Amino acid sequence: MSEILYDTKYLQLKSTPSKSGKSWVYAHRPNAKDVVVILPVIGDSILFLIEERPPLAAENKAKYSIALPAGLVGDERGNESVEDAIKAELLEESGLIADRINIMTRNTASSPGCVSETVTIAIAYIENYEIKSKPVSDGGVIVDRVLIKRTDVYNWLRSKEKEGYAMTASTLAALYYLSEEDK
Repeated sequence: MSEILYDTKYLQLKSTPSKSGKSWVYAHRPNAKDVVVILPVIGDSILFLIEERPPLAAENKAKYSIALPAGLVGDERGNESVEDAIKAELLEESGLIADRINIMTRNTASSPGCVSETVTIAIAYIENYEIKSKPVSDGGVIVDRVLIKRTDVYNWLRSKEKEGYAMTASTLAALYYLSEEDK
C-alpha cells in the first residue's frame, strides 16, 4: 500500500514499503494510464524532436534532449486506448498521420527505482511527408523537429551527444526495436 506524500494534478510523490521494510519514495503520474512514444519512419528517414526539458536544465544536465513524439494516455482524451493515443500524439507533435503503426513493446520502465511510469513504444511508418495539421510546441518544450536519414542516425546522435544534448531512453529503445524489425 502506497502513501501519497505530495500531490499535484500531474505528479505525485509516493512512499511504499520496500522488501527491507524501509520506505521507498517514487514519483507517479495520477492523470495517465500509460505513456506512448512513437518513432516516425518517413521513407529512409526518422523524425526526431529537439526538446528543452526544465528538469534537465535545472540540474545542469543538458539544455536540449533528443526525443520522439510522445504523450500520456488518457490525460486529456478520457478513456482513450493506447492505439488512439499513438495516433493522436503523432498528429499533435509532428502533424503527420501514419500509414502503418507497429507496437513494439509495452510496459517499458525507464527508471523503475524513481518512477512508476511505463511506456509503450511504437513505430509509425509514413509514406508521404505531408503535414496534415500544424504541430504543437507542447508548451514550448519542443523547439525543433529534425528529419535524419536512417544511415546517418548513429553519427548524428553521437555529434549531438558531444554537443551536450541528452538522449531520452525511450528514443534509444525505439531505435533498438526498429533495428530488430529490420532483421
